[in-house]
Amino acid sequence: MRRSATAANRVAERSLRGRDDAGAEELITVWIERRPGALWAVGRVVNPQLRESDEPRAEDWVFEGYELDDALQRANEILEDDVRVLEGDGADEKVAPFTRREALPILERLFFGR
Repeated sequence: MRRSATAANRVAERSLRGRDDAGAEELITVWIERRPGALWAVGRVVNPQLRESDEPRAEDWVFEGYELDDALQRANEILEDDVRVLEGDGADEKVAPFTRREALPILERLFFGR
Protein backbone atom coordinates (compact mmCIF):
# COMPACT_ATOMS: atom_id res chain seq x y z
CA MET A 1 0.00 0.00 0.00
CA ARG A 2 1.41 3.41 -0.90
CA ARG A 3 1.60 6.04 1.85
CA SER A 4 -0.68 9.06 1.42
CA ALA A 5 0.37 12.66 1.90
CA THR A 6 -2.51 13.19 4.33
CA ALA A 7 -1.18 10.53 6.69
CA ALA A 8 1.65 12.92 7.59
CA ASN A 9 -0.95 15.43 8.84
CA ARG A 10 -2.54 13.00 11.28
CA VAL A 11 -2.47 14.24 14.83
CA ALA A 12 -3.88 11.11 16.43
CA GLU A 13 -5.19 7.72 15.37
CA ARG A 14 -7.00 4.81 17.02
CA SER A 15 -7.64 1.33 15.67
CA LEU A 16 -10.20 -1.20 16.86
CA ARG A 17 -10.45 -4.87 15.97
CA GLY A 18 -13.72 -6.69 15.78
CA ARG A 19 -15.79 -8.97 13.60
CA ASP A 20 -18.06 -8.08 10.71
CA ASP A 21 -21.55 -9.52 10.19
CA ALA A 22 -20.08 -12.62 8.54
CA GLY A 23 -17.66 -13.22 11.42
CA ALA A 24 -14.53 -12.12 9.55
CA GLU A 25 -11.96 -9.99 11.35
CA GLU A 26 -12.49 -6.28 10.81
CA LEU A 27 -10.19 -3.31 11.48
CA ILE A 28 -11.70 0.12 12.16
CA THR A 29 -9.44 3.18 12.13
CA VAL A 30 -10.47 6.64 13.35
CA TRP A 31 -8.14 9.62 13.07
CA ILE A 32 -7.87 13.36 13.49
CA GLU A 33 -5.78 15.43 11.14
CA ARG A 34 -4.84 19.05 10.58
CA ARG A 35 -5.62 20.29 7.08
CA PRO A 36 -4.52 23.39 5.20
CA GLY A 37 -6.59 26.47 5.94
CA ALA A 38 -6.64 25.86 9.70
CA LEU A 39 -9.14 23.01 9.36
CA TRP A 40 -9.45 19.97 11.58
CA ALA A 41 -10.83 16.80 10.06
CA VAL A 42 -11.94 13.45 11.46
CA GLY A 43 -11.92 10.31 9.37
CA ARG A 44 -13.14 6.75 9.87
CA VAL A 45 -12.38 3.78 7.67
CA VAL A 46 -13.14 0.08 7.90
CA ASN A 47 -10.47 -2.39 6.76
CA PRO A 48 -7.95 0.11 5.40
CA GLN A 49 -5.45 -2.73 4.95
CA LEU A 50 -7.60 -4.07 2.09
CA ARG A 51 -7.28 -0.89 0.02
CA GLU A 52 -4.68 -0.29 -2.66
CA SER A 53 -3.87 3.12 -1.14
CA ASP A 54 -4.28 4.70 2.27
CA GLU A 55 -5.55 7.88 0.62
CA PRO A 56 -8.91 8.62 2.29
CA ARG A 57 -12.05 8.50 0.16
CA ALA A 58 -14.78 11.14 0.32
CA GLU A 59 -17.03 8.85 2.37
CA ASP A 60 -14.29 8.34 5.00
CA TRP A 61 -14.59 11.92 6.27
CA VAL A 62 -17.07 12.42 9.10
CA PHE A 63 -16.15 15.91 10.32
CA GLU A 64 -14.42 19.04 9.11
CA GLY A 65 -14.27 22.32 11.02
CA TYR A 66 -12.15 25.04 12.56
CA GLU A 67 -12.38 24.08 16.23
CA LEU A 68 -10.13 21.39 17.68
CA ASP A 69 -12.59 20.76 20.51
CA ASP A 70 -15.34 19.99 17.98
CA ALA A 71 -13.06 17.54 16.16
CA LEU A 72 -12.12 15.85 19.45
CA GLN A 73 -15.76 15.57 20.45
CA ARG A 74 -16.79 14.04 17.11
CA ALA A 75 -13.85 11.61 17.05
CA ASN A 76 -14.60 10.45 20.61
CA GLU A 77 -18.29 10.00 19.79
CA ILE A 78 -17.32 7.75 16.89
CA LEU A 79 -14.97 5.74 19.10
CA GLU A 80 -17.65 5.32 21.77
CA ASP A 81 -20.17 4.14 19.18
CA ASP A 82 -17.75 1.62 17.69
CA VAL A 83 -16.69 0.31 21.12
CA ARG A 84 -20.36 -0.07 22.13
CA VAL A 85 -21.04 -2.15 19.00
CA LEU A 86 -17.96 -4.29 19.60
CA GLU A 87 -18.95 -4.87 23.23
CA GLY A 88 -22.41 -5.89 22.04
CA ASP A 89 -20.70 -8.47 19.84
CA GLY A 90 -18.81 -9.82 22.86
CA ALA A 91 -15.46 -8.10 22.27
CA ASP A 92 -13.55 -6.53 25.14
CA GLU A 93 -11.95 -3.72 23.16
CA LYS A 94 -10.29 -0.96 25.18
CA VAL A 95 -9.28 2.31 23.53
CA ALA A 96 -8.07 5.61 24.95
CA PRO A 97 -10.09 8.70 24.04
CA PHE A 98 -8.61 11.39 21.83
CA THR A 99 -7.19 14.26 23.88
CA ARG A 100 -6.17 17.85 23.31
CA ARG A 101 -2.67 16.96 24.54
CA GLU A 102 -2.08 14.90 21.39
CA ALA A 103 -2.74 17.92 19.16
CA LEU A 104 -0.65 20.43 21.10
CA PRO A 105 2.73 19.43 19.60
CA ILE A 106 1.31 19.96 16.09
CA LEU A 107 -0.13 23.35 17.04
CA GLU A 108 3.11 24.45 18.68
CA ARG A 109 5.06 23.45 15.59
CA LEU A 110 2.65 25.38 13.35
CA PHE A 111 2.50 28.54 15.45
CA PHE A 112 5.86 28.68 17.18
CA GLY A 113 8.12 26.59 14.96
CA ARG A 114 9.04 24.24 17.82
